[in-house]
Amino acid sequence: MAFTAQDVKKLREMTNVGMMDCKKALQATDGDMDKAVDWLREKGLAKAAKKAGRIAAEGVAYAAVIDGVGVVIEVNSETDFAAKTDAFMDLVKNLATIVATQNPADVEALKGCTYPNSNLTVTEIMQEKVMSIGENMQIRRFARFDANTSVAYVHAGGTHGVLVNLAVEGDVDVTEIGKNVAMQIAAMSPKYWDKAQVPQADVDKELAVQVALMDNDPKMASKPAAVKEKIAAGKMAAFYKESCLLQQEFVRGDLYKGDVAGYIADAAKKLGGKVTFVDAIHYIKGEGIEKKEEDFAAEVAAQIAGAAK
Repeated sequence: MAFTAQDVKKLREMTNVGMMDCKKALQATDGDMDKAVDWLREKGLAKAAKKAGRIAAEGVAYAAVIDGVGVVIEVNSETDFAAKTDAFMDLVKNLATIVATQNPADVEALKGCTYPNSNLTVTEIMQEKVMSIGENMQIRRFARFDANTSVAYVHAGGTHGVLVNLAVEGDVDVTEIGKNVAMQIAAMSPKYWDKAQVPQADVDKELAVQVALMDNDPKMASKPAAVKEKIAAGKMAAFYKESCLLQQEFVRGDLYKGDVAGYIADAAKKLGGKVTFVDAIHYIKGEGIEKKEEDFAAEVAAQIAGAAK
């Protein structure tokens, strides 16, 4: 029975085994998917295949600056316990180094990169890690900045990874400025960096919400539409202050009273330079991953039943 590239991809997703091994398995089993899974398990990849279907929603969001290149990456595991092991964190840090030095185009390209101090690919190393740690692991996403000055911040051991990119004029150390801005991002999760970046569609939507609120307010409902629209436009400042990083009130009030843009300018001036916020990336561990709720008692019972067979 013939097989296609899609079959290889499907087998890889089912087993967490590398593309070449999946292709060999399908060749050896004449394209039979179930037999290919067994073939892989018989070749010593059983543990990786067994764990591959489990949801990996824990792990870490990690950020670092490596030889001037800023990197943020999220690597997931099944449990928080595994994510705190030295083996897992070594993997994450090495993956960040690969992103910084080899500049892979995407996660698939990263998996094909050579792992530091070895002749193995990232995929092959991760298969070994799955077997040694005993949990499914997935590289979810990464990003990098190779221009300007980047500052990395990891919150609470990896619940948030933030990378802030700044344009710096003058010989000044902006580490503290970048860290404080990154902490603001982690704490407040702004939807936009600056009000100038808010899409017109989002502005129109917010204006419509404000007008609708007045339509439903007995004290405001009778006012002319033009008046309501003008009032709504006046309330956009509050929307920007809540939703946009540079317009948000700086959370470290002990350092500066005002918005984040003002803090950056003030702090840079005190250092004798000029600093401009360029961009940032904020990863929240497990964000958007649907976690499977398990009945622990039922799971233990099923394992006991399976062992008794």
